[in-house]
Amino acid sequence: MIPLAKPHIDEKDIDYVIQALRSGTLSLGPFLQKFEENFAKKIGVRYAVAVNSGTSGLHLAIRALGITKNDEVITSPFSFIASANCILYENATPVFVDVEEETYNIDPEKIETKITAKTKALLIPHIFGQSANMTQIMNIAHKYHLPVIEDACESILATHHGKNTGTFGDIAVFAFYPNKQMTTGEGGIIVTNNERLYKYCKSAANQGRSDALQWLSHDKLGYNYRMDEMSAALGLSQLEKIDFLISKRQELAEIYSKNLVNLPEVKTVRVNQINHSSWFVYSIRVDEQQRDKLIEMLIEKKVQSKAYFFPCIHVQPFYQKQFGYQVGEFPVAEKLSRETLVLPFYPDLSEREVLLIIKILNDSLRELKREREQTKP
Repeated sequence: MIPLAKPHIDEKDIDYVIQALRSGTLSLGPFLQKFEENFAKKIGVRYAVAVNSGTSGLHLAIRALGITKNDEVITSPFSFIASANCILYENATPVFVDVEEETYNIDPEKIETKITAKTKALLIPHIFGQSANMTQIMNIAHKYHLPVIEDACESILATHHGKNTGTFGDIAVFAFYPNKQMTTGEGGIIVTNNERLYKYCKSAANQGRSDALQWLSHDKLGYNYRMDEMSAALGLSQLEKIDFLISKRQELAEIYSKNLVNLPEVKTVRVNQINHSSWFVYSIRVDEQQRDKLIEMLIEKKVQSKAYFFPCIHVQPFYQKQFGYQVGEFPVAEKLSRETLVLPFYPDLSEREVLLIIKILNDSLRELKREREQTKP
């Protein structure tokens, strides 16, 4: 089976983790501090707070901005569910805005129609490694005096007009699950240029410890969202080769795109000319009537594949029960959700394997076409 994703782990990664283990300091140590400092520098911000997941980071971002019960936060329904759940953690309400069909990102043209007196922030996911249109989004945010949270969990070092994701809004979050551009196993990181937001997140991630840093002195409600030293050590090593890791993904994306153009049944995501993608996954779109069957066929032929994101957040069972959302409310996101699947994509994937995947994909599409023709009356 060619897996969907696999982290690139080398001897340096292993050595850094072993160093952390041998140090005897397994939490709140030098690897964590250095990882935060180096990550902030790489992204181009003043502050970074490493946490145990991207979800934890998004939750703290919501709390740091003072979002609470009865507030509304505008976001996208075409994203991983954490980008909406983090709003619910504070009893606020996610307000969804449909997406652009070509980029899968939130559609700036539709945001203003959803702004009300209750709107307290915009939470903008950057989908599949590509930045949302932050020029338009920040113009809207400034017009209505709304803070912006960037959910950059899928898009480390993606750029918009040459500027990194995570540097546009008031606060941003990246994630390092094993299928991401870099990994810490589990883990995430909050970045900001705002000292107040930084100090809040730094404290709240560590049980609300006060600035005095006394072990049992806590001046706010906090959480155990800390990143441990072993994860930080792995993150530090991964960060030192992040340019290589992303360049490998870009090479693979070019191979896929160059060869898939010859398959008329397949649509690929378009990277906006003002963007530079860091390629979280490689997604394609096919006829929604054939998508699930195609995934089954690929898996049978030892090529792992998955529907992404399916279903959309607003039609997840919990959201339908809680808010009464119905199919059809966000037609573009729902269309993408029904048509999109992702193919194997990771730095250690070879060109030969990519070409084999494309051949198997093409063969499977031909089989599906023959089946359709045989069932025609």
